[in-house]
This record gives sequence, C-alpha cells and structure tokens, in this order.
Amino acid sequence: MAALIWITLASLASAHEVFPTIGDMELKDGQLTFSLEGNFESIVAGIDLDGLEDTEAAPEAEVYDQLRALEPDMFTTQVESYWPTMEQTIEVIVDGTPVALELTGINVPEVGNVEVVRQSTLTFVANVPDGAQAVQIGWPAEYGVLVLRQLGVEAGWDGYLSGGGLTDPVSLTGGDEMSGGEAFMRFIPVGVEHIVPLGLDHILFVLGLFFLSVRMRPLLMQVTAFTAAHTVTLALATLGYVNIPEDYMWIVESIIAASIVYVAVENIFTDGLNPWRPAIIFCFGLLHGLGFASVLQAYGL
Repeated sequence: MAALIWITLASLASAHEVFPTIGDMELKDGQLTFSLEGNFESIVAGIDLDGLEDTEAAPEAEVYDQLRALEPDMFTTQVESYWPTMEQTIEVIVDGTPVALELTGINVPEVGNVEVVRQSTLTFVANVPDGAQAVQIGWPAEYGVLVLRQLGVEAGWDGYLSGGGLTDPVSLTGGDEMSGGEAFMRFIPVGVEHIVPLGLDHILFVLGLFFLSVRMRPLLMQVTAFTAAHTVTLALATLGYVNIPEDYMWIVESIIAASIVYVAVENIFTDGLNPWRPAIIFCFGLLHGLGFASVLQAYGL
C-alpha cells in the first residue's frame, strides 16, 4: 500500500502531459486551408511524441521548457525557422500528387503558467488544382496524435491519426463522414490508451478499492458508485454544463492524485467498508470524470 501512495505522489509531480493536435481543413478559392491547434513547442524542440506520456522524459525536455517560456513574438520566429522541416514531414497529396505547403500564420498565446501546456494555432495552405477530387493527409509519428476534421462541406470527414501513416482519400466535396459504428470502432483504441498506459490514476484508484476487501459485494458497491459518478460528470462536461478552464485542470488532476492517496491511507487504518465509504468514492468519481472529459475534449470530441 505504501508503494501505491509513492507511485501516486510521483505521478502528481508530472505536469508535462502530451495532448493531441486538433485541426480543421477547409477548401476555399482553390486553396486547402489547415488550422492546427497544439503544443508546437514540443515539435520545435524535436521531441519524438510517438507513444510519449510526459515530455519531461524526453532528452529535449530542457529545450522544450525554454521554448515554453518565450514571449509570443520570439516563439513565432522559432516556428517560422522550423517550418521548412515541418513542410517536409507533413504530406498533403491531391489526386495522388504531393502539393507544396505554405505557412500563413502562427498565433501564440501570452506566457502564462509554464506548468500548463500552451496551445498555439498554426495555419498553412496547399494549392488545389481545378477539378481535383480527393486529398490524403500524412502526419509524422514523431508529432504525436492529430485529430483533423473537414469543414465547409456536407457530411465532412474527420479522422484520428497516430503512429504516422497516410489517410485514405478524402473527397473534397464531402460525403465521407464516419457512421456511428465506424466512429465507435475508431475511438476504441483511444479509450484503451486512456487506461493503458495513460490511465495510471484510474488503475491505482480501483486497485485501492480492491485492496480494502476482495469480497464481491463491498467491491461492487464501491466500483458502481465510482462508475456512476464518473459517468455523470463526464456527461455534464461533454455537454458543456461543466467546464474547467485548461489553466486550472492541474487542480483537478492534483485532487485526483490526492484521492488515490486518501483511499490508500484509509485502507491501512480500516478493516472493512465503512457506511460512508461509497459516498466518498462517489465524490471522487465526479473528479475522475472531469479528468476523462478533458481527455475527450483534447481529442476534439
């Protein structure tokens, strides 16, 4: 149990989570415009985000921290200098032919809490020949995950790219929207990834419930309370009724970590399930639901 507490406190110290890049793609006046919002400091620093959970573990962590502390105009210059490298690694293929990309803008927020990921917006365009039918997008694995959606058309396409690779051809006139079943199947890996390896907090919490008692009834009561609360907050946050600003999500994550410590400590000093334990588990489940909602928002859902 002491090991459980130590692991939780160690995870609390990490404030460099890796989030996906969220993007929009739209065809206007013969140009395919891309607007990407993400953590471009990690890309400019040269960090390989493929499968990475915490940028602090990267060899380039010191450079990354220095970039995060730069004023907007200074970091904009850094992005402009790095753009030729990005242009070579991002693929936009129209009807089977690669097209050139042109950087059109970078919007960098002011320096705030350096322990919170700064989300900048990068825009670039690709010229599309008259009569073009389809486009494919290639996103390098080292840039992490890209969530991209097609705007300005009926039934626009949206996709989730990770591990590199190239999308299937996407019709420039729309009609490639995923069905409910396709979306369900595509985002199953996202849910699995949130638990293993990214869901250490949830795993430790449930282990804490299990370690109090291995009997089915008390375990079922606690897990049910946790799941019900998790679902309530997740629904409220996803529908927009509850919204925690990104700058304050570290507070939620800290309380989640503290909830694991609480359960572990209580397990040490109690012999069985107290009457008020399910109610406390329910309250903690509300917080865990907020954490999961932030993940879904990060993936553009």
